[in-house]
Order: sequence, then C-alpha cells, then structure tokens
Amino acid sequence: MSNRERRLRTVDLARAAGLSTQQIRNYEDAGVLPPAGRTDAGYRVFGERHREALLTYRALQPGYGAVTATRVMRAVHAGDVAGALALVDAAHAALHEERVALRAAGEALDALAEPAGPKAAAARGRTDDGPHRPNGPHGPHEPHGLHIGEVAALVGVRTSALRVWEAAGLLVPQREHGTGYRVYGPADVRDARVVRTLRRSHHLFEQIRPVLEDLRRAGSGAALRAAVEARGQALTARTRAMLAGAGALHTYLE
Repeated sequence: MSNRERRLRTVDLARAAGLSTQQIRNYEDAGVLPPAGRTDAGYRVFGERHREALLTYRALQPGYGAVTATRVMRAVHAGDVAGALALVDAAHAALHEERVALRAAGEALDALAEPAGPKAAAARGRTDDGPHRPNGPHGPHEPHGLHIGEVAALVGVRTSALRVWEAAGLLVPQREHGTGYRVYGPADVRDARVVRTLRRSHHLFEQIRPVLEDLRRAGSGAALRAAVEARGQALTARTRAMLAGAGALHTYLE
C-alpha cells in the first residue's frame, strides 16, 4: 500500500496532530476534513489526504483565525475553490484596512509631535480643522468650539459613537451655559480622533484610556506611539502567518 493510500484510524490522526480523537471527529463533522470512510463496524477510516487537510487547517489558523480557516476548508471540500480563495482575499483586504488605520495613527502622532508655539495659542479658539467659534453671549469664559454633529463629521463617526465614548469616560466635552449642548475644543477633537483610530485597531476602552490620559497629562504621544508600534508588530506577525497558511493551502489544492 502506498503512502497516499495508507489507512489511519481516528487515534492515529489525533496523535499526528497532538489533538484528541473527539476533535478529529468534530473537524470531520465541520467539513474541515474530507468525509472519512467507514469500516463494516462503523469506525472512521482516514488516509493521507485527511492528514494533509488537518495540517493545512492548522497552518491557516494562526493568520486567518479558526472561523475563517474552517470556512476555507469547508469550501474546498465542497468543491468551491473560488469561494475558498475569496475568503482568503477578504482576510487580506481586512488586514490592509488595519494597516491604513495604523498609518493614519502614525500621521496623527507626527502632528502631535510638532513643538508647541504660536499655533497652539491660535488653536485655543478652534478645533484642529474646524472653524473658529466666537465667544458666546456669556462672555469670554463661555465654552466655544464645535458641537457634536460637527465633530462627528470631522472624525468620521456617528454622534452616537461620541456619546458612547463620553459615557465610557474617554471624552469629556464641556457644556454650553443655558442650552447644555456639548462643546468640543481642540483637545476633545484630538481625543476623538485617537479613540476612533485605536477602536479601528480593535483596542478596548481599557487600553485606550491610558493613551488619552498620557496625552492629557504630559501632552506626549509616547503611550499612543507604543500602542501603534505594538499593533504594527502584531500585524507584521499576522501577515507572515497568513503567508505561511496561504502557502500550505496552495500545496493542499495542488
């Protein structure tokens, strides 16, 4: 019997991959493995093709995640190779979007790193890209800046997102006397942009809060830069894992 025709029991396949026999059964049921043969007694019988499928799935997992890896293998075994490759393409496109967001964060850091000077004083009465809003009827101490809809448009989020971030303590806009409307100054708009960038990179509120605290306390982007650099390293590692997984899938398809 050739190596390609070698018969493997469930326990043999499990031992080869360091898994339990139940996991092997689950993988077959999920379509991760091709359908197994059966003995007259009803026991599963696997072959070299099943071992290759299992190794391919495990190579896909680190870069693409268990859910996408399962969907890819299921599509392959259903004969839908084009659908499997579309899933791979979508994962790479999503990773590219994360890199774009990270690059935007780096650009924001470069802007934050500019030395304070006349620009900082001029910005006290306006947002980074927003129009100057003059003092209100209550005198020079009346808060002035942008309202929530204007900030949402500048940052590229819904007003509901700004309210959620405020409820979480990430944003602390002032309020207009009399109306109670939220008023966002330059630092508030900066913070909103930072939150949006880090949320797009899947940072939790608990991870974003110290970044904002560092910016407010010392006017330093050190914490944000550390988060961006860590995310960049993680994306690079994931890209390498995806390349390895895609290579294993190519070999399996061949």
